[in-house]
Amino acid sequence: MIKLIATDMDGTLLNAAHEISSTNQEAIKFAQEHGITVVIATGRAFYEANTPIAETDLKVPYICLNGAEVRDESFNIMSTSHLNHSLVKKVTTTLKDKDIYYQIYTNRGIYTEDPKRDLAIYIDIAERAGQKADVTKIKNSIQKRIDNGTLKVVDNYDNIEDIPGELIMKVLAFDSDLGKIDQVGQELALSPNLAVSSSSRGNLEITHSDAQKGIALSTIAKQLGVDLKHVMALGDNLNDISMLERVGYPVAMDNATQEVKTIAKYMTDSNENSGVGKAVMKFLKSENDIT
Repeated sequence: MIKLIATDMDGTLLNAAHEISSTNQEAIKFAQEHGITVVIATGRAFYEANTPIAETDLKVPYICLNGAEVRDESFNIMSTSHLNHSLVKKVTTTLKDKDIYYQIYTNRGIYTEDPKRDLAIYIDIAERAGQKADVTKIKNSIQKRIDNGTLKVVDNYDNIEDIPGELIMKVLAFDSDLGKIDQVGQELALSPNLAVSSSSRGNLEITHSDAQKGIALSTIAKQLGVDLKHVMALGDNLNDISMLERVGYPVAMDNATQEVKTIAKYMTDSNENSGVGKAVMKFLKSENDIT
């Protein structure tokens, strides 16, 4: 019987337009109406993750930054995990030595040294996902984030740690040279205090080893008194594996990477075809005997 559901966002709950389909919304509400907690589990920062949710009337808890931050339905921060100075130095030095571009995610915003390069990266991500990149929309989104302060443009990242209250929670690295990005990811993953994953081919999501979706989901399940064998998790990429491999109902999207499909026991439709909603309704009606 399913008692808790966790869903990734990009490539999973969201379609290419970064929207939550009516089918997915209705399925989440259906689960909630039957006493099942539905958690968003994403590599996005909260201020990015909440944007598509705010366009609906859904109210959900969040696992953000791959588990570096957890918030309840009222947006209260329940837990955080950040990178200390030595870990930040190790990560950034390695990336600089390999000439790999990166952004810094903190508890207050995202820092970038080059918005133009960000644009090229977002276009590349969309195209690698088999989508047609809407350049104007991406440009407007970047500018909107700069205007509202969630994307901060700096000359360099050297002084971020000196800002009172600023905690570095994730480093997001990009490179079109897939061989190089894979090599660096393997190198950084050798550190026992770092978790290295990916949400798209060509990127690395680097957090503290305590900051993983699977660890955060396990904590939430424990708090709710739910055994992990009664948890469903849905995802499409490498940063979802830590939760898929822990739960009783691991579901891969049709558009998922092969690594995710290998881990998952179940498959559903693609993110473009409301795969999350279809899986939730199918399993709740069959496993939970809900009509």
